[in-house]
Amino acid sequence: MARRKSRTMTDVELEFMKVLWAQGELSTEQVQKALRGQGRLLADGSIRKVLSILVAKGYAARRAEGRGFLYRALMPAEQAKRGMLLELAGRAFGGSAALMVAALLDSRSVREGEMEKIKRLIAKREDKQ
Repeated sequence: MARRKSRTMTDVELEFMKVLWAQGELSTEQVQKALRGQGRLLADGSIRKVLSILVAKGYAARRAEGRGFLYRALMPAEQAKRGMLLELAGRAFGGSAALMVAALLDSRSVREGEMEKIKRLIAKREDKQ
């Protein structure tokens, strides 16, 4: 059975987007160099394929430059992160933010000092409502 195409980013696509968010408009060679600096060794064809997928999904845009293309993030990082979070909440927690936050807190992955920050964020949100 063929795998269903996803509109969300894979882990590899997210790596590419982090490079584009951090460095702006880049050629495939520049993306490859940035990823190599992070220990990710990919062939030129693989770089081009992932970038074309990001363009097709609407996360990135490209423009012709000489004989190649320059790629840039089309979707802001915060919007992409919000979309991934909402998809996770929908898929894993039936759309319940409360269940998702409870699972995070129960996992003990909240570092020391973060709990106070979370409380301040909740208080700030409650003040706006």
